[in-house]
Amino acid sequence: MSAPYFDELHIGQTFRHELRRTVTEADNVFFSALTHNPALLHLDEEYCRTETEFGQRLVNSAFTLGLMVGISVADTTLGKAVANLGWDEVRFPKPVFHGDTLRVETEVHDLRESKSRPNVGIVTFIHRAYNQRGELVASCKRSGLQLKRTGPAPERQA
Repeated sequence: MSAPYFDELHIGQTFRHELRRTVTEADNVFFSALTHNPALLHLDEEYCRTETEFGQRLVNSAFTLGLMVGISVADTTLGKAVANLGWDEVRFPKPVFHGDTLRVETEVHDLRESKSRPNVGIVTFIHRAYNQRGELVASCKRSGLQLKRTGPAPERQA
């Protein structure tokens, strides 16, 4: 499996990724612990049941962001990414809970030539994650350097 080269992409192109993922309690607790995030919203079921509007723990939004982008990789950047340049406009309009199954769609938002590197282009993707009810739970713009199929090969330094 390999993603497209920069010059094979077009603005408006949409990927509906086949891979889906059900988020588990273990995902949330392990991720929160690994990243030293002690927020009660992610770790304390009793607190969430009695003291929050949600009545249950929320999945760590950084995990949701990583999962959303990760699901997209095989179709969008695998084997063609040179570097991730950044994430913008990261949003979480609805919470994710343990047991939610997420699916992801990616749209090519912008394409531009690199001014300094003729063998790559800059692509901006919009990623959107939906739960099993079709509710948008996360979105972001992600920009990166993507290899071109055409153009000069990168220079090697000795």
